Amino acid sequence: MPTNDWTRHHVLSLADFTSAEYDTVLQTAASFQEVLSRRTKKVPTLQGQVVANLFFEPSTRTRSSFELAAKRLSADTLNFASASSSMTKGETILDTAKTYLAMGTDIMVIRHKEAGVPNAIAQEMDRLGVRVSVLNAGDGQHEHPSQGLLDLFTICTLLDPDNPRLELLKGKKIAIVGDILHSRVARSNIWSITASGAELHLAAPPTLLPKLFADFGKDRPGRLFIHWQLEPALKDADFVMTLRLQKERMTAHLLPSLREYHQMFGITRSKLQLCKPNVKVLHPGPVNRGVEISSDLMDDPEFSLIQTQVTSGVAVRMALLYLIGTTRA
Repeated sequence: MPTNDWTRHHVLSLADFTSAEYDTVLQTAASFQEVLSRRTKKVPTLQGQVVANLFFEPSTRTRSSFELAAKRLSADTLNFASASSSMTKGETILDTAKTYLAMGTDIMVIRHKEAGVPNAIAQEMDRLGVRVSVLNAGDGQHEHPSQGLLDLFTICTLLDPDNPRLELLKGKKIAIVGDILHSRVARSNIWSITASGAELHLAAPPTLLPKLFADFGKDRPGRLFIHWQLEPALKDADFVMTLRLQKERMTAHLLPSLREYHQMFGITRSKLQLCKPNVKVLHPGPVNRGVEISSDLMDDPEFSLIQTQVTSGVAVRMALLYLIGTTRA
């Protein structure tokens, strides 16, 4: 496994990832993708280590993907659900993390509705002087690093299945469409895609795409553009990622109606005619069919990489657990 360029103890954000680190994750994930294609899909790499999935927020794909990734690496897993935990009796988040530390946890995978919680737990583990790694599985409107990396892996393996690497995106045009304001996935993808030298075009209504996002692309190899109309973002695009409208995080009436949103920004076959002929569509899920993407397009393997993203997620999360799990000593 290619680990020479990996020294990270925690994975909390993609904002400061280097090109070498991206390539290490991509190549390690490619190795595990091959493992997952075998009849026996398990390796003893993390045997004896404990991975605790501390999900303070509901999740299906991310939680199941991390759990399966840990088991494929032969790690023992602990799963936390806040609704049935001592937090309902007043226990703090840090005390919960310390409880799992006392059980012998080696890696904590943290998801929380508030930004900064994984960082706070990582800082507490470092303060205590313990070699426990923290992996951010999504925190508020901050970031979702493993999703950004699996999206990157999905695209790069399509471009070169044998040698996925960051430089493959250089010169490509990638559009992200949807609720960018509330999306931690968008923020992680902004960091990874602009690191590659690609052109990244963000498109959404002004209420879901404030001007401040233009600052994300400064001093990066790639170029970032923001659009309040869909057409310029889609024109000649190689890849289109559409995002769910996160109504649970909206604190104001930001859209006239879902129907109007779909008419203006929903991805359909007819709108894809603006893109390159071999354009591919991604979505991090869960999907609101008929809102951000038409149902028939979502299920069309000629265009859709959505199921491939789910498959890629296990390999990428295996790679991340392996990389931080084997550099803990």
